[in-house]
Amino acid sequence: MTSTQDWLERLVAYPTVSSDTNLPLIEEIEAALADAGAVCERFYDTTGQKAALLARLGPDAPGGLMLSGHVDVVPVAGQDWTVPPFNVTRKDGRLYGRGTTDMKGFVASAVSLAQTVDIKSLAAPLWLAISYDEEIGCVGIRPMLEEIAGRDILPDLIVVGEPTSMQIGLGHKGKMAFHVKARGVPRHSAEAPLALNALHIATDFISGLRKLQDEIEARGPRELGYSVPYATVHVGKLSGGTAVNLVPDQAELLMECRMMAADDPLALAEQVRKAGAAAIAPFKDRFKEASLEIEITGNYPGHSIDGSHPVVQAFATCLPKSARECRVSFGTEAGLFAQALDVPVVICGPGSMNQGHRPDEFIEETQLALCDTVLGAAVIRFCVSRRSFGSHVPKQMHGKI
Repeated sequence: MTSTQDWLERLVAYPTVSSDTNLPLIEEIEAALADAGAVCERFYDTTGQKAALLARLGPDAPGGLMLSGHVDVVPVAGQDWTVPPFNVTRKDGRLYGRGTTDMKGFVASAVSLAQTVDIKSLAAPLWLAISYDEEIGCVGIRPMLEEIAGRDILPDLIVVGEPTSMQIGLGHKGKMAFHVKARGVPRHSAEAPLALNALHIATDFISGLRKLQDEIEARGPRELGYSVPYATVHVGKLSGGTAVNLVPDQAELLMECRMMAADDPLALAEQVRKAGAAAIAPFKDRFKEASLEIEITGNYPGHSIDGSHPVVQAFATCLPKSARECRVSFGTEAGLFAQALDVPVVICGPGSMNQGHRPDEFIEETQLALCDTVLGAAVIRFCVSRRSFGSHVPKQMHGKI
């Protein structure tokens, strides 16, 4: 436990927000894992200033266990912190600092575990996959997955350590992000009816999206276990215009769809585009300049695995009997792993997302200790005393991107 807390202090001290490099942090982890006997490989972004890390302890063979975590964190600017965000502060059984819960706590536990494993005891490999830029759309894991998808890296189980309070996460929603531009015809506001207000086009489009949301709620696919068990359509930002006495000719909005693993994202995107076409159609004959452009700027797939899957059941034996199954509404890299490697994936990590992304983010020491215990038991189950999982057909679903 002391080693895990020490590692957490070291990791939090690196302010690895997406605008900055993560290489010093990756170098420190890689050096420690290499000293422990791991075979390590980096996967850089196009700038060469960020890298994901894949490390293997034990034999180069199929099976075993992969522990996955990201080391980027959300910014602290504009937040009212009462403790230094990039130093760990201990108080009343809690460890405060940016990333303690989301999700350097899990990474600290995984690295600490790797340093204590007797490699000679491993009948199957223990993998650590550490990524960057998860917070801006699961960006940093993709180059690694593209590179290793054709290799025989097929662990029996991948554990994505996002915070679930050490419950077994069986799924998460996918996401599509959109940038929408509305173009109208400008004029002095005194003659507004002779112009075309781009903000009006945008708000007509938003009205269409609200109708689409109603249709999804009434007839779309559902998956129990989520606070909202169906796909959602959400506009987060609308902007346009320069002065109250000018009819704006441009408006922009940022929106997203979060969907179940069973949803077809292409079909959902087409419904969004139809709402856009309906918003602009009444003006096209009169105003040839009128347009509504919809661009998908980011996406990642949803994920779902059945709790009856034998690998999930095997992992459940590593947790306390009180552990429950859950699904998380926030995005994770689980869907990308399942899509690329086609192996069972669960989400399970210390802390709660209720404490993440906020000032004075913290993780409880008891959660870190439980994570250490669970990961240690999982290594024994999947890497040391391997047993066959039989011929059960996996019940796992990942959305498309």
